[in-house]
Amino acid sequence: MKIDLTETNSSKINAAMVQARRDIGTPAIGMVLTLVIVTDEENAYDALKSANDASHEHPSRIVVVIKRVSRSPRSRREARLDAEVRVGADSGSGETVVLRLHGELVDHAQSVVLPLLLPDAPVVVWWPEGAPSDLAGDPLGALGQRRITDTYSCEDPVTALGNRAAAYAPGDTDLSWTRITPWRSMLAAALDQQNLSVLSATVEGENDNPSCELLAMWLADRLSVPVERTLSGGPGLTAVRMETTEGAIVLDRADGSLATLCMPGQPDRAVALKRRETAELLAEELRRLDPDNTYEASLKFGVAKLRAAAAAKTAAPAKARAKADTPAGSPADAPAEAPKPAAKPAKKAAAQ
Repeated sequence: MKIDLTETNSSKINAAMVQARRDIGTPAIGMVLTLVIVTDEENAYDALKSANDASHEHPSRIVVVIKRVSRSPRSRREARLDAEVRVGADSGSGETVVLRLHGELVDHAQSVVLPLLLPDAPVVVWWPEGAPSDLAGDPLGALGQRRITDTYSCEDPVTALGNRAAAYAPGDTDLSWTRITPWRSMLAAALDQQNLSVLSATVEGENDNPSCELLAMWLADRLSVPVERTLSGGPGLTAVRMETTEGAIVLDRADGSLATLCMPGQPDRAVALKRRETAELLAEELRRLDPDNTYEASLKFGVAKLRAAAAAKTAAPAKARAKADTPAGSPADAPAEAPKPAAKPAKKAAAQ
């Protein structure tokens, strides 16, 4: 069931939702949280579809905030709110409100969203694209216990990771981090099976893929070993190699669906490691509403520190090779001569 409201307000939207629930015969509210999606017209359809699919696992009230950019100065001064209420089969297992904000109302979206939040229920705010630099400091972000972004959609994902680390607040998370949950689980399980010491690691994946950077930072932070980032054609994250005292542990996924796990002293095995849809990633994030301390530690490890460690690892063998290639008795090995005393300045010529 759909109800369109033009030039409306939050009170009329609430009344329309109550009436819609009565009309379809479900007057009770069975939602467990409010999901606020901040997006634009271009990405609203895909984001709402993913949220509706995730609502089958987490019944929720979905509030979509679309900020409409006005072209003329007069339109920018006129505040207007249009809404669309969806209940029943048109809204997954919850209910949906699509808000379109015009004019000056664009800068006061929190005042429109606040009356539409479910009472005594947690709030999650999700930016599919175009997230602010400071999530917790954003007026809409301040309403949520959890704030979800996706640095994969940023123009410069690596720089975006640095910005997220600088402005991190408990409750922030990233779908790029959620994408590597199966990888982290598989690698942790592989190390639990054998008592091995990891000497170094390599993460292989697409260039400027934030999931690859986050996995490398996680390994460097948890194992305290140098981690190198290498590039591949994808899709996404393709391989992780950990050098241990007994041999290499390799998790290789070349096709984006099926991976091969190689461990010292054991036969190779095939493991399912498919690339997941946004709805699955969102559903995973909605399962927990407490701060993710592991994500925080990995994020704050920093891409710069990761690359500095990799550069130091590369420079050390080069320096050793240069020293080994220098023949004995060469000028490089000879002690430096003592500096000769400077010559005394010549006396000035007699004045003419």
